[in-house]
Amino acid sequence: MSNIAGRVREVFRGDQRVDADALIDRLDAVRRFLTAVDGLLPDADLVPAHTLVERAGSRLALSRDHTVVALAGATGSGKSSLFNALAQLELSPVGVRRPTTGVTHACVWGPLEGANHLLDWIGVLPRHRFVRESALDADDETALHGLILLDLPDFDSVQRSHRLEVDRLLGLVDQVVWVVDPQKYADRVIHDSYLREFHRHRDVTVVVLNQADRLPPAEVPRVLDDLRRLLDTDGLTGVPLLATTAIDPAGMVGLRNALERTVAERQAALRRLAGDVDTVVAGLDELVGSAGPSGGPDDAAIDGLNRALAGAAGVPAVTEAVERAYRHRAGTATGWPVVRGWRRLRPDPLRRLHLPGPTGDQADPTESLVAATSVPDPTAAQRSALGLAIRAVADRAAADLPAAWPGAVTSAARSRLGDLPDALDRTIAGTDLGLDRRPLWWRIVGGVQWLVTLAAVVGLGWLVLGYALRALGLPALDNPMVGQVPLPTLLLLGGLLAGLLVAALTRPVVRWAARRVRARAEQRLTARVAQVGDEYVLGPVRIVLGSYAQARDALRDAARR
Repeated sequence: MSNIAGRVREVFRGDQRVDADALIDRLDAVRRFLTAVDGLLPDADLVPAHTLVERAGSRLALSRDHTVVALAGATGSGKSSLFNALAQLELSPVGVRRPTTGVTHACVWGPLEGANHLLDWIGVLPRHRFVRESALDADDETALHGLILLDLPDFDSVQRSHRLEVDRLLGLVDQVVWVVDPQKYADRVIHDSYLREFHRHRDVTVVVLNQADRLPPAEVPRVLDDLRRLLDTDGLTGVPLLATTAIDPAGMVGLRNALERTVAERQAALRRLAGDVDTVVAGLDELVGSAGPSGGPDDAAIDGLNRALAGAAGVPAVTEAVERAYRHRAGTATGWPVVRGWRRLRPDPLRRLHLPGPTGDQADPTESLVAATSVPDPTAAQRSALGLAIRAVADRAAADLPAAWPGAVTSAARSRLGDLPDALDRTIAGTDLGLDRRPLWWRIVGGVQWLVTLAAVVGLGWLVLGYALRALGLPALDNPMVGQVPLPTLLLLGGLLAGLLVAALTRPVVRWAARRVRARAEQRLTARVAQVGDEYVLGPVRIVLGSYAQARDALRDAARR
């Protein structure tokens, strides 16, 4: 039993008064619990709590000046005789044929008008309602004004409708007087099915051994002692136990005094509802347990989720394309001008994925009505890895929670799984991959390539012009010499060799820079993908964990007296 259940003290209230405001606070706490767990826990487990909130609200909204007491018992226990003896009128039929009481009868002490709404809610038909008012003994009945006494059908009736009616009414009345007779007071049906279930309503329970006149006077104490032992076994220690007989007014004094005290205290309804709260809290305790609210999945589970999301989002394919795109663009910017046009004819690797192309522009928006990119769909292995990672997150987050909650956490973690592919695709498409700016050194190297290429072109043109003049028999050009090499030849060969040298020196630098750009893009993509995981997977999990914490706090408040 958890700490919460431990705070629901199963003690007999006796003369303790139930504060109405404190009871309302406890009921509000039950409502908060139901709000916190709405949609997270099985509805079947919450039916008693919903029933309590509904019934308690209705009962408190109705007359607090009336106390509803039910006479419940088995066939032949003499309930109807007691009912008539207390009313001093023949209101409920008593006969040889059993069961005699097929419907509930009500006797109201005081004006009937003030009790009608309460009787409507209980479900007693108007033709079975009676008023205990008499000009002859009005003063004698004053002490019971406000009492609504019900004679219930027999709970062991062969007619199932009678038993169902008894069970329904036992959940509505303020106090129950259990009527047993000397022959069947130890019957297992009443003890196992009813009295034992009322152990948290001891303060609104009275047990009477009716028809005590059928026992020899010396046997009455022994039977009462045996009945007390059975009640203690049922968890009803301390409940009033009286011997009654309907044929002798003196045999009704104890029960009448008990009813007068109940009516005078105006506490039965509050005590009954307080007992109902105790019962509901004890039943809900196993749903929240004593574990503190979890802080969520650990870093290892989150890292695993982020890796799986990156794989499913195609981050490796995109970063590889980033590296190739950088090399492609760097080659286009720093290569020989004579081959740059040929490079531009080759498609940009990122453009193939509908990611920012050579000019930084996106693909035509009309092409991305279904998906933002053309990144390859995740493989079966990647989908499986993502499912396992999400399950690991849920398992770690719910590791310390009671058995009712892991399923809710897992459902929350997977609740937006269908939206993940589009969200990841949009994230990849909207991430700055760091390729928009052209590095300064590209321009410098490109300028050098233009200069050496221009030198080679000038040298080539000079040599071609010289050969053309000689072929036409015209005076040849006087070629300046640089050492032993003509200047045009030096310009041509030097430009070509310089271009090759610059390209050779630039190539490893481009590869190194491409790897850096790839690593930076991978870091950015992973961070953005992690944000998607936080929103679509971790966020719903945190909401469930927050609901668990709220439910646990609410149930703790409901357990306080």
